[in-house]
Amino acid sequence: MSISVRIEVKKMREEAKVLEALLFASGEAVSVSALGEAAGLDTQTAQAILDSLAEEYLRENRGFQLRQINGTVQLCSNPFYYEAVRRLVQTPVKKTLTQPIMETLSIIAYKQPVTKAQIEEIRGVAADHAVNRLIEYGLVMEQGRLDAPGKPILLCTTDAFLRYFGFEHLGQLPMPEMDPASP
Repeated sequence: MSISVRIEVKKMREEAKVLEALLFASGEAVSVSALGEAAGLDTQTAQAILDSLAEEYLRENRGFQLRQINGTVQLCSNPFYYEAVRRLVQTPVKKTLTQPIMETLSIIAYKQPVTKAQIEEIRGVAADHAVNRLIEYGLVMEQGRLDAPGKPILLCTTDAFLRYFGFEHLGQLPMPEMDPASP
């Protein structure tokens, strides 16, 4: 291995350590561009190093993983060690989602952006409680207003929704099963 290659590898390892430190210190999802800026790297270089770290963590089955969701990155505990982590923190990781709340969330996920009136039309019942609970849980947010009379609020899912269900992007949502009786 040439001296210049060794220097480049050593530099990359150091940059990876800086990115790890930044992710650990943040404790939250951080944009790749913000991480790169804080580490003195361009976004492409930061993304390449983060991809390499994510692969390394999976290959070595570490106690933590690198989750990338919609251009943000976060260190998370490995789901394999959920029980041990749960015993330490003594709080459930997931909120309780009742059947009506899950139905409402499904409509929002697949039809987004969608208004509360559209949700109620699909479900056939009021959606106030379910929508309010989903916003409280941080799984749904307001995305703006529909250009229609009354300017109803448009709802969409959040990055927390993706993390909750283990998706990296909405394209990973499973295809809904079609009812053979429906047109």
